[in-house]
Amino acid sequence: MSEDGHHQGACLCGAVTVRVDAPFLRVTGCHCGNCARWSGGLFLSIEVPRDKVQIDGPVKSHAATSFSERGWCDTCGSSVYLRNTGVDDDGEMELMPGLFENFGGARLTRIVYADRCPDGLSIGGDIERVSAATYEAENLHVEDQR
Repeated sequence: MSEDGHHQGACLCGAVTVRVDAPFLRVTGCHCGNCARWSGGLFLSIEVPRDKVQIDGPVKSHAATSFSERGWCDTCGSSVYLRNTGVDDDGEMELMPGLFENFGGARLTRIVYADRCPDGLSIGGDIERVSAATYEAENLHVEDQR
C-alpha cells in the first residue's frame, strides 16, 4: 500500500485509468456463480468508498444483477469494478486488484461463498471463510444467481 493512501492503476491497455484516494485494507475473494462467470474463476476485489475513486476512459457497464453493476474497459475488456446499485447501496465499490501494481499492497484476507469453491482450487492460509448461507443472511439483498 502506498504510504499516503493514494493509488493509481490502469487496465491492460491503459485506456482506463483509476485513481483512489483511500487506503486499501484488504482483498476479498468470491465464489458465487455470478462472480465466477465474470472473472473466469475466483473473483478478487478491493472495497473502497466510491467518492474516493476517479475512473477515466472508455468504461462500459452492465447490470449484472438486480442490485449490482459491473464495469470494464471498452477497449481491452479488462474488468474494472463492481458496485451495488440497489436499496442496500452503501457507497462502496469493488475495484479489481489487478488494476494496481502488486494489488496496491493489499492482501487476500476474506473469501465469501467459500463453500462454493471449485474442487480443483485450494487456497490455504489464515483467511476468513464465509459460507453462502452466512453471507446471504448478512446481506439480505443478495442471492447467488447461478
